Order: sequence, then structure tokens, then C-alpha cells
Amino acid sequence: MAPNPVKNMSPDEQEAYHRAAEAKIETYKYQKPADTGRPKLLTFLAKTPLLSVAVQTVKDGGENNLHYHSNGDQCYFVLKGRVRFHGPDDTVLGEFGEHEGIVIPAGSRYWFEKVGDEDLQVLQSFGKDTAMPDMARINLEPHKAWMKEDHLTQYSEHADAKV
Repeated sequence: MAPNPVKNMSPDEQEAYHRAAEAKIETYKYQKPADTGRPKLLTFLAKTPLLSVAVQTVKDGGENNLHYHSNGDQCYFVLKGRVRFHGPDDTVLGEFGEHEGIVIPAGSRYWFEKVGDEDLQVLQSFGKDTAMPDMARINLEPHKAWMKEDHLTQYSEHADAKV
């Protein structure tokens, strides 16, 4: 069980603690982004030191490669379309439609692809382990041509045989 941060605080310190946290409350609204020609778009809705929430819009060709995240758990929830998640050796972890999803614990190897003709819109929540580096997405297979950002091109030291 997590420790209660206000347990040993005075009432005034507790009030200051709560007010400081409440001052950071944010609201958001999602609007599907304009078409940029890229097969995958990421729209961040909210970010804190512990949590990121985004919508991934995936078109044809927007699948990713086998990879894992060492610094946090992820939750995917389908808003529109269908998605198929795969593990090592292309083992199907599940196929999901609207209002269905999957939790991917840190260290789990996976990749996913949209299924069907409709664009995929999937809500992605990422709970970060603050003891780990900012970005820890590690590729185990070659990244796709559309994956140009530096954080999408990091490889495991053990991926040499596959790359």
C-alpha cells in the first residue's frame, strides 16, 4: 500500500499540499487532427510527470514494430476502428473493436496494427516509472520508415541479430 503523504503533516501543511495539487488540474478535449499524410498521428491530451494520455490515429501503413517500454505500463482503449496486438513471433495477443482494449505492462514485447479499412483511433494511457529515463521505447525489430523521431529509433543491444 502506498504511503499517505499527508499523514505526518499539520492541518495547514495538508491544506497547502492539496491546494498545490488541485492547482494543476487540467481539462482537455479531443479533436481528430488534420490529415498530414503520415500513416500515424499522435495527439497528446494530457501529460504529467507520472501519466501521459494521447490518441493515436492510425491509417494504412501505420503499424509499428516489435518493441517494449521499460519505464512504464500502457493501456490502449479503442475509440474507433479495430486493432490487432501481437507479441513475439507474431503471436496474437488480441483483436479489439470500439470500447475494448488491452493493458501492456512494462517490459512486455508487442506491436500493433489497424484492422480493416476504417482509420483506427485508440486512446493510449502511459503510466511512467519516475525512477527510469524519460524515454525508454526499445525496438527489437527494424523501425518502420515513418518512424523518424529519435525516440522511435532506439534499439536493444540484443536486437542486432534481428535488425
